[in-house]
Amino acid sequence: MRVTVLGCGASGGVPLLGCDCAVCHSPDPRDRRRRSSVLVEQGATRLLIDASPDLRAQLLDAQVTRIDAVLFSHAHADHCHGIDDLRLICRAMDTAVPAYGDAETLAELARRFGYAFEAKTTSWFRPALEPRTVNGPFAVAGATVRPFPQNHGPTMVTLGFRIGPFAYSTDVSDLDDDAFAALEGVETWVVDCQSIEPSYVHSHLERALGWIERVRPRRAVLTHMGHDFAYAALANRLPEGVEPGYDGLELVMEDGR
Repeated sequence: MRVTVLGCGASGGVPLLGCDCAVCHSPDPRDRRRRSSVLVEQGATRLLIDASPDLRAQLLDAQVTRIDAVLFSHAHADHCHGIDDLRLICRAMDTAVPAYGDAETLAELARRFGYAFEAKTTSWFRPALEPRTVNGPFAVAGATVRPFPQNHGPTMVTLGFRIGPFAYSTDVSDLDDDAFAALEGVETWVVDCQSIEPSYVHSHLERALGWIERVRPRRAVLTHMGHDFAYAALANRLPEGVEPGYDGLELVMEDGR
């Protein structure tokens, strides 16, 4: 299994528009963060988690022209406003793309991008997504996906995803026992860490490290990071087995661990 971090930035990305802080002006390319998304490849199966507004550039960099499905964690703009860029994926594959999400997420995507959920087209002047409602574990092209609920502030629930030895948790402020059960034994966990100071809608550094200590993955990678974090300084302060993500980072795992 191989996972590519397509983007690991918070909703505004890094550098943040109009910001004069040191991180936003950093020369380190690892401090340039597109909006959060990952590509999961298990054997021949290729799954995209979220469609960020930076999707076109992300897929060009990763040389991706085919996916088996897109999995949506939720319908916030920084995780779905790259839907139009899936049009050329549909054209390259000459087929619609299955889109997985919970009922609330799919309903909001259909309201916002109704044209993408119309009947399959043959001219590919628009993206074509086939909605698949997530109610529990599901299989895509031989890969088994176990979704689990995550609190994203007091009123919203997002989906985390466990796929074999890998798990992905973005936009999460709290995890319950069901989520920790889904994470048990995971080898590599990419987990939300937006800031240093606490946030009521996202994980912060102390909270993320506490979760990692409980789950004990072999490797933990922080994502959805804002401009609080300079990559090199953060990497130097993290415990063994924990690292900041960066755009283009590839994570390789033994399938089925």
